[in-house]
Amino acid sequence: MGDLSLRNVSRRMLLGGMGAATFVLAVGLPILSRAEEKKKFGADAMPHGWKDDPHVFVSIAKDGEVTITCHRSEMGQGVRTSIAMAIADELEADWARVKVTQAPGDEERFGNQDTDGSRSLRHFFMPMRRAGASARAMLEQAAAKQWGVPVTEVRAENHKVVHSASGRSIGYGDLAEAAAALPVPADDTVRLKDPKDFRYIGTEKIGLVDNRDITTGKAMYGIDTRLEGMLYAVIARPPVFGGKVASYDAGETLKTPGVVKVVAIDAPQIPSEFEPLGGIAVIARNTWAAIQGRKKLKIQWDDGPNAGYSSESYRKQLEESARKPGKLVRAQGDFDSAMAKATKRVEAEYYIPHLAQAPMEPPAAVARIVDGYCEVWACTQAPQVTRLRLAKRLGLEPEKVKVNVMLLGGGFGRKSKPDYVLEAGILSKAMDGAPVKVTWTREDDLHHSYYHTVSVERLEAGLDEQGRPVAWLHRSVAPTIGSIFAPDPKHEMPFELGMGLTNTPFPIANFRAENPEAPAHVRIGWYRSVSNIPHALAIQCFVAELAHAAGRDPKDYLLELIGQPQKIDPTDLGDVWNYGENPDRYPIDTGRLRTVIETAAKGIDWGRTVSKGSGLGIAAHYSFVSYVAVAAEVAVGEDGRLSVPRVDIAIDCGTQVNPERIRSQMEGAVIMGLGQARRAEITFKDGRAQQNNFDSYELVRMDTSPREIHVHLVKSNAPNLPMGGVGEPGLPPVMPAIANAVFAATGKRIRQFPIRDQLAV
Repeated sequence: MGDLSLRNVSRRMLLGGMGAATFVLAVGLPILSRAEEKKKFGADAMPHGWKDDPHVFVSIAKDGEVTITCHRSEMGQGVRTSIAMAIADELEADWARVKVTQAPGDEERFGNQDTDGSRSLRHFFMPMRRAGASARAMLEQAAAKQWGVPVTEVRAENHKVVHSASGRSIGYGDLAEAAAALPVPADDTVRLKDPKDFRYIGTEKIGLVDNRDITTGKAMYGIDTRLEGMLYAVIARPPVFGGKVASYDAGETLKTPGVVKVVAIDAPQIPSEFEPLGGIAVIARNTWAAIQGRKKLKIQWDDGPNAGYSSESYRKQLEESARKPGKLVRAQGDFDSAMAKATKRVEAEYYIPHLAQAPMEPPAAVARIVDGYCEVWACTQAPQVTRLRLAKRLGLEPEKVKVNVMLLGGGFGRKSKPDYVLEAGILSKAMDGAPVKVTWTREDDLHHSYYHTVSVERLEAGLDEQGRPVAWLHRSVAPTIGSIFAPDPKHEMPFELGMGLTNTPFPIANFRAENPEAPAHVRIGWYRSVSNIPHALAIQCFVAELAHAAGRDPKDYLLELIGQPQKIDPTDLGDVWNYGENPDRYPIDTGRLRTVIETAAKGIDWGRTVSKGSGLGIAAHYSFVSYVAVAAEVAVGEDGRLSVPRVDIAIDCGTQVNPERIRSQMEGAVIMGLGQARRAEITFKDGRAQQNNFDSYELVRMDTSPREIHVHLVKSNAPNLPMGGVGEPGLPPVMPAIANAVFAATGKRIRQFPIRDQLAV
């Protein structure tokens, strides 16, 4: 295979302004002319890279108040707090005198702002530390100059600079103006703190900077934006992806009190990338009037090429593909020969449906155009791509577009796609620049999402006389995210394959992974953990099935399958991505994977006797360069009712900046994963999503949540481990751990998800 042009493919390649064809070229085809180029990794490889200029991220008022600018989107993961902790600690700032402000979309100034891939701190922890340390050094230089002493005799300490020899001190506010006028120290001269001297980093004493405003209702989310003279809009979009309006009658709609105007939005060409789906917009004096007016629209739809899409028939198509050879994506040894000689053969297929991100705050945006300048307020994970796509759609230069990033009431990948922001811009232009808010209802959100892919995962293994696998086959069949960027791709992209399929770290001599074709019939998009979900589910459930076939304990068998601790170069396994990180710096460390398994097992007291109808299950996965294991206890009543009394989840993410938020992310992953396992699914009939709201797209509620969730933060003995992700890696092991526990409790294998009524008597 020739060298791929991007070994570290970003989940948001298009942030750099690439077109669809460029995207496919970049991630799928060998470009030999680039083979000699030095590869970039991490933040260096992201569009606009990183910045660490203290003038950009830190300002100090005369009264000493420190304002830290956060350039990443806040959606509950605590990035506004964690970024501030890194800067404030190095700055030696008094946390009580620190406030945080949100940066607008401007990657030329702030560096990459695409908040996804569990990489905000992974990519910006060190740049933010340097920004804080540089500001501290500038304050020390200003004080030394004012006192006429060598800078080596002064030090910053708790919001002031002190001169120990004379006992003098001066506050940051009094030094701010002079310090700001000094040149920024070169990176190689910046003195970072010894970690033992951290005041905030790594502690659990810092709460969310937005916590009070959130709990008292003062926090401003995208959907809360109100401007003077603002109009409100909802849109009737084609119910089938690829469809369009054939004809419409808005007569009754225009008679609805409060309705101002009806605007047609053209359907995009397919693939549509982040373009709006088109349809008929109803603009009114308030959202309620717009919704009532939309109900009265009479629309004839041309459903287009996906009118026959049915989840039931599509599943059969995927299963048929999974039972035949597909595109080879990893091979070692001779699978066929080893399988033919195996003592026992085990095979299984797993089905995982479409899922919707369903953030509590649905997509919403406000746009206003004044004198050829467009300003938007939006709950977006990707302010730069929003800025670029909006500028293109409106025929403006990017400098004429400002994206104000509001708090996000959840994102999970949905709000990386700015179609809803473009809708607001289009409608503001139609209203001569008046501010227009577009609000998606929950029904809109579920009917028109960028869905998590649907997949069938087929695994086959041959076991020797000791029950050990000597041959392993994994076929993954799923429509790809690439389908929104390029015409009709039918195979998963390298970054999707690298989410647990090609980089499976088991030392099995005869290993084969295949990726049969799967056409897309809906918009496929990023969803928390992306393709790690089906890959981890299938592999970890199958390992438990192999353990049962071998008569072994599932946890012991999993550890034996992983083998002795070793560091594996992911490129040796065929993974050309590795989450965008340098494989030399981020090898797959099976010792760390073993440790989280042992930690979760110890936490739940693995092997203990449980009551009738109860069972324990375990699963583990490497994703976003972190290691997570989940051990779950389930109970199944005589009526088939499933409950989950306890879950233990262990994570090794390297350096821990904000442990409180790591715990919260792991707890949230357990709740989300349990919802996926129990009841969540999006199904299609005649091309239309069948779920409308939370009555049919069922999430976990309080009465079905685990009574206990125990989070174990594993701190490695190895110093200076590079930082891993946190927001996403907690999710993949949750579903298989629950499924494996269900088998332990009932003897019933769950291979079709969600579980729903499969346990009913």
